[in-house]
Amino acid sequence: MRGLLNGVVLRVTLRAAMSRKRAVLFALPAILLIGVAAVLKATAKGTAWPPDVLSILGYLLLALTALIVGGSVLGAEIDDGSILHLLATPVSRRTIVLSKYLAAVALTVAFVGIPLYVASAIAAGAASKLTIGLLVGALAGAVIYNAIFLMLTAVVSPGPALAIGLLYILLWEGLLASLVPGVGLLSADHYSLAIANSIAHSSALQPNLTVGTAVGLGIVVTAVCLALATICLSGFNVKGGEVA
Repeated sequence: MRGLLNGVVLRVTLRAAMSRKRAVLFALPAILLIGVAAVLKATAKGTAWPPDVLSILGYLLLALTALIVGGSVLGAEIDDGSILHLLATPVSRRTIVLSKYLAAVALTVAFVGIPLYVASAIAAGAASKLTIGLLVGALAGAVIYNAIFLMLTAVVSPGPALAIGLLYILLWEGLLASLVPGVGLLSADHYSLAIANSIAHSSALQPNLTVGTAVGLGIVVTAVCLALATICLSGFNVKGGEVA
């Protein structure tokens, strides 16, 4: 990975994200997921609820967390102008994008992927097919979502990127992908569900794609988004005096 990642950029990005007040916001999904699972495990009658509740709530929180994290790892520096200082260094645009992207994926997995596994373990057992499936699907979702939202932040300013991301999650994935056949082909949520269901084998997950299609499209979407983010970041021109 030498040449593709920069340890300094990666560490600074992780430290900046964890040192701000939004780190508390990142922790809320973990508390909510585990709390809901514990309460339902203690009070719910029957065992039909885990795939429905955990897939819907868990993957929604995954998308929203990735939106915040994926946008903030680059958006904060664009907003305050410090991106120009970073671009003035000898680090390539591709390395900057990949380093920040890896930090965003790691944070999303830490704050949603692992808590989703814990919540699923409480509900269905640590080694159950549902628990393993939801974890693998969440890992795939973290990879895809963060690429999309980092790209949006690079293409447009952070504010509009957040609004577009919310519309994508709530309108495109939350409504249209469930009602209109074919929309799931461009849905990171459906990619994640298909990958999760290839292990969980639960009809409650209701993926509209085969796992092969989901993996293939997920790889393409991730690669294209990271390439676009790199191209857009290369469009930032550092002029003399701007980084003084």
